[in-house]
Amino acid sequence: MHHRLRVMLWPRSSWRRSFLYFIKRILRLSATPHAIAAGVAAGVFTSFTPFLGLHFVISFAIAWVIGGNLLAAALGTAVGNPLTFPFIFAATYKLGHFIWRGEHQMPPPHLGNYLVEKSFEQLMPLLKPMTIGGIPLGLMAGLISYTVVYKMVAAYQAARKERFALRRQPDATGEPQQDRPSLKGIQ
Repeated sequence: MHHRLRVMLWPRSSWRRSFLYFIKRILRLSATPHAIAAGVAAGVFTSFTPFLGLHFVISFAIAWVIGGNLLAAALGTAVGNPLTFPFIFAATYKLGHFIWRGEHQMPPPHLGNYLVEKSFEQLMPLLKPMTIGGIPLGLMAGLISYTVVYKMVAAYQAARKERFALRRQPDATGEPQQDRPSLKGIQ
């Protein structure tokens, strides 16, 4: 149990390697750059909503409407995770309260009461400002992620297409390079 918790909070092969694997997973999806970027943007946008447990469903719906890849949408929701949610929720609450009330003077509600009494009416003073603040922050983060992911996927797919084209070019013998038998194992 202790080992699982440690790996969840601190990956065995570092955060950098986990992040790079995650990026490669997105880049290797088989769809257009727009579909992948739109899916990731839908997932990122959804991560800024306070509706935990519904992030996949919401991101799938948004991705479907804007023509995004559903798997990319699921991967995009990883922006919202236990390490980032405190910052995301604090920012969405403060911005939402500022937009809703016009100023930010009210302290955040005491969470202990909300966790004990889980009625919808009890959660509304918390959910309203977080939803209102989550929309502009989510749109901004979604647009940024769309731009970055679109450029990365387009560049990756172009480089991959070029690599495959080079493999298919004939060499001096006239055979495509990938169809030639390998001599590595023969000695």
